[in-house]
Amino acid sequence: MSFIHESIVYNIYPLGYCGAPKENDHVQSYRLDKVLDSVEHFKQLGVNVILFNPVFESSRHGYDTIDYRRIDCRLGDNASFKKICAVLRENGIRVILDGVFNHVGREFFAFRDVQEKKWDSPYCGWFQNLHFNGSSPYGDPFWYEGWAGHYDLVKLNLQNPEVVQYLLDSVCFWIDEFGIDGLRLDAADVMDCEFFKKLRHTCKSKNPDFWLYGEMVGGDYNRVVSGEMLDSVTNYECYKGIYSSHNDHNYFEIAHSLNRQFANGGIYQHIYTFNFVDNHDVNRVASELRDKNHLFNVYTLLFTMPGVPSIYYGSEYAVEGKRTWESDYDLRPCLDLNNVPNANTQLCAHIAKLSRVRLALDGLKYGRFENVNIRNEQLVYKRFTDNQTVFVMFNLTDRHERLGFDSRCNAKLTDVLNGNEVFDCNGWTELDMPPYSSRILVVNDGSFALDLDEATPEQPVQPIEKPVEAEEAAPAAVEENNSVEELKEQEVTRGRYRHFKGGEYEVIGFAKHSETGEKLVLYHIMPNGEELWARPYDMFKEIIWRDGKQIRRFEKLS
Repeated sequence: MSFIHESIVYNIYPLGYCGAPKENDHVQSYRLDKVLDSVEHFKQLGVNVILFNPVFESSRHGYDTIDYRRIDCRLGDNASFKKICAVLRENGIRVILDGVFNHVGREFFAFRDVQEKKWDSPYCGWFQNLHFNGSSPYGDPFWYEGWAGHYDLVKLNLQNPEVVQYLLDSVCFWIDEFGIDGLRLDAADVMDCEFFKKLRHTCKSKNPDFWLYGEMVGGDYNRVVSGEMLDSVTNYECYKGIYSSHNDHNYFEIAHSLNRQFANGGIYQHIYTFNFVDNHDVNRVASELRDKNHLFNVYTLLFTMPGVPSIYYGSEYAVEGKRTWESDYDLRPCLDLNNVPNANTQLCAHIAKLSRVRLALDGLKYGRFENVNIRNEQLVYKRFTDNQTVFVMFNLTDRHERLGFDSRCNAKLTDVLNGNEVFDCNGWTELDMPPYSSRILVVNDGSFALDLDEATPEQPVQPIEKPVEAEEAAPAAVEENNSVEELKEQEVTRGRYRHFKGGEYEVIGFAKHSETGEKLVLYHIMPNGEELWARPYDMFKEIIWRDGKQIRRFEKLS
């Protein structure tokens, strides 16, 4: 498994985020250093990966590269960016860069050489379909192919070995010097797949955990994802389905896409897709939704569907923006993430909670997918591994609804998104769904709970404290006869235990998690003991705080 399975991605378009001049003024400025002021915000939000859209030197918007081995002077320099990467890494945040390898700007050194030397330039073969039998729309005495008809974006010839080696050497430079953890491949849907194979080999030889994903606006994702090419792609199909299913009050749309892609036999079961609800190329989701009350369900869906979720900078606060025929700049505003005008802090708190729920549940990070109950305005699906089942429920209406589903089990359901409320589950289960609401229900024995940051919805998310089991925080001092060290000396053995909430259990053995190697405790619920349950060994023997003193989560009886 890649680190991406344990990730929450935050996507920044640097030139916009920093308020850089739209045209490169070639004046050195260190605008991107402002990202360091938001490290605590990232951590409170649960983010552990930053995706930077283009940071290479460019003429205007970042996708018209001048120099692949230099930070755009409007953002900083290589030394300042190296410091940014180091500080993020120290705070547990990885870095992914936007690799724009399909095309370059007209100021790129090799293209300038062709302009100067014409057919005598050694770089004529670097560009796709460059020939001297005509002139370009810019008046050059030669013709070349521009990306999607944009002749300020000169398409590279990725079948030229010199071009390929130059790009691979550039990637190695960013891995070696800055320790980057992955690349987004711009315009992957029109690039040469043989280049992806060489890129993968180069990156994985440097770092086997390096993550490569491509921008695929349409087409078959399998074309570029395989053990020889990219690891993943942008999930544009579900991006559209997420917002439009809410706008049209038609959950059948997104349910169809999720089933088509990820259910048993789904065409993309093997792809851990890069999921998003907005980015630097499309309207902000807060502007796309007709009813902004749907923002909460939109993000719950994003964080519970298969694949890795990505937050576009400022959208955690419901920042708005739409593209126009003239410009994309409204999608890419200059923001101080610690002081966003008209910030929706309730949404930000909701996303922070979703991050913690997702990172805590293997069922959401690694689980398979199955639709359970689909209605126009309500939806239930489940995510499940061999060891955990999670049901996710949605109601997009402005009224209370009763929503039922077949859980196929006799157990408890803990709603970890809404205060760890516990429901009895005996096959068919029917629950109340408040307006514009969602539930994340974990199947368990009744003792499962997640201790999440308890910032109220109306307040900004507060710094994350170490989780505690009960409502009461640990006192400043520990009684001498009840120290953590003394309590933790006891190991878990077979026999009967009492949970701190009163239930009794019988430990019958131990196991090892097939994917992570984690030690698990196997036990029955007493007195019936019909179903077998598993819990991480370290959690089973954990010391918690209760009524102002330390106790064991499970106390040995016999």
